[in-house]
Amino acid sequence: MSCSPFDLRDYLLGELAEVERRQLEIHLRTCGGCQEEIERLRATQATLLELRDEEVPQRIGFVSDPVFEPSAARRFWQSFWASGPKLGFASAAMLSGALLVFAVARPSTIASTSPVNTAQIERQVSERLAVEIEKTTAEIEAREAKKTAELVAAAEKRLEQRHESDMKTLRAAYDYAQKQYNMMLRASYEPGGLR
Repeated sequence: MSCSPFDLRDYLLGELAEVERRQLEIHLRTCGGCQEEIERLRATQATLLELRDEEVPQRIGFVSDPVFEPSAARRFWQSFWASGPKLGFASAAMLSGALLVFAVARPSTIASTSPVNTAQIERQVSERLAVEIEKTTAEIEAREAKKTAELVAAAEKRLEQRHESDMKTLRAAYDYAQKQYNMMLRASYEPGGLR
């Protein structure tokens, strides 16, 4: 890619003005990237000039010309792929053949000659089941104990808050009653007293 402000192709084809051409030549003396780009463009131009000219065909071919008609084999495959029933039948035939090959080539199963000890298997299953039940039960109990402890703590906190609120209300009522009593007591000592 050129870093020059001018198009290198215009320079190569001689389409730049004299002032621009001189400026570009000065730039080319100092810029290695632009020098490489101009060399590539010159090589491309030389290659294109070496190609021989070919004559333009006098007649344009039409799609209706016999040259463009598909061959018999091509028409068969085009009609085959365009036909749903034919394609479905071919797919079913290939699937049937594959199943037949699989059934014939499949290795036979060898029956086990050792007798199965069902009592031992049942005992192992029962042991594993008992361990899993104990583990699950312990997890459930731990979750429930944690949940119960959280509920109890929340209830105790609510009870403590209610107790504090009740104590504040009682203290306010007691202070109010004490003030009333003091006012009545003071009024009784004053001359004129209570009426």
